[in-house]
Amino acid sequence: MKKHKPKVAFICVHNSCRSQIAEALGKHFASDIFKSYSAGTEVKPKINQDAVRLIKDKYQIDMELTQTSKLLTDIPQVDIVITMGCNVNCPYVPCIYREDWGLDDPTGKDDIEFSNVIFTIEFKIWELAKKIENGIISV
Repeated sequence: MKKHKPKVAFICVHNSCRSQIAEALGKHFASDIFKSYSAGTEVKPKINQDAVRLIKDKYQIDMELTQTSKLLTDIPQVDIVITMGCNVNCPYVPCIYREDWGLDDPTGKDDIEFSNVIFTIEFKIWELAKKIENGIISV
């Protein structure tokens, strides 16, 4: 019997930086465990260029080739919602499981601070994959 692969939405207001990074790293590291999507309540014309550059440098992933800024209505219904730490009212999205990662927005900060957020997201992607794999989060 094939196991259900949960759909995970990484949600942030603008869907241009942290949630895009999480989508890219989720696809890169955990596509065998869950499906990754990102979206927001507003969109930006393009993904944060520092995020694009650093993800390309660190992981050889070109987010601009495979991702765009999307609205919540642009993604399928999901099982798990991860909010990035909007510091505002994050949008409500129906789901079976929800958590907030409480990440500061690195936009406009230096590469060191930006990289710290990226590495935190990578760690949390691995942690989420383990929780799903071990049945701690069941969907």
